[in-house]
Amino acid sequence: MEVSFMWWVWFNAFIVAMVLVDLLVFHKKDHVVSVKEALVWSFVWITMALLFNLFILLNAGKQPALEYFTAYIIEKSLSVDNLFVFIVIFNYFRVPPQYQHRVLFIGVIVVMVLRAVFILAGIRLVEEFHWLLYVFGIFLVYIAVKMVSEKDKEYDPSKNIVVRLFSKLMPMSLEYKNHNFFERVNGKLAVTQLFVVLMVINFVDLVFAIDSIPAVFAITRDPFIVYTSNIFAILGLRALYFAVSGVLRMFKYLKYGLALILAVVGVKMVLIDIVKVPTLYSLIFIVTVLAVSILFSVVKEKRRG
Repeated sequence: MEVSFMWWVWFNAFIVAMVLVDLLVFHKKDHVVSVKEALVWSFVWITMALLFNLFILLNAGKQPALEYFTAYIIEKSLSVDNLFVFIVIFNYFRVPPQYQHRVLFIGVIVVMVLRAVFILAGIRLVEEFHWLLYVFGIFLVYIAVKMVSEKDKEYDPSKNIVVRLFSKLMPMSLEYKNHNFFERVNGKLAVTQLFVVLMVINFVDLVFAIDSIPAVFAITRDPFIVYTSNIFAILGLRALYFAVSGVLRMFKYLKYGLALILAVVGVKMVLIDIVKVPTLYSLIFIVTVLAVSILFSVVKEKRRG
């Protein structure tokens, strides 16, 4: 599909404008995003993705529209793992719920740049970073083990391995005082722990892009279709995150299910060149583990009651 440079400009301008409206109008004040609000925004982003599909159909024809829709569905399916990794990362760093929205949606801007670089450079650049899947897979298994072993211990950021690494590179403020990513400590500019979480979330997106972008390239080699389907899928996923996390907070024993999901995702990344797990099987596994964890939580609470 041939598109002019202005299509890229207008698309990115529209997405950035929507993200800014979300942050500066609807989420100007920090608050815990309710399940209802999250579902509304999920519907908004899915509707926009489908309207953009209609735009492609009317301006480029049936085949590009079909490629976009298929790429969008694939990216959405492959991004389910991201959603649960986000939940675990926010829990791992004990990020207050009212600050999570800002981290996810500020990260969108970085993600747009990173994915554009990957997609425009082509599949070869993505393959150059393939080794990151192994490293991140091991890291996910490590976090899963920590989640189960530490149980309900009080969180000490100074003992967090990622925070310690960042603190060696630059001055840091370890408390969650507000939604700022930078603060002045003793007259010096320092990054906050929230900035560390933002970097980790962006790294997660980078690693998952290494896995998902080649799958979308198998559907179409058109960079504009690959890019736009990726961005709409990511934005819809972030909105859906708050709906899912809002429900999950209600169940006490769910963290063990999340730890298992995370460990399996990590192992799947490490063994990606040996064992190929179909997306459908991953979805069935995730739904089953979540269902069992929720059921166990409900039964336990009833017995206590």
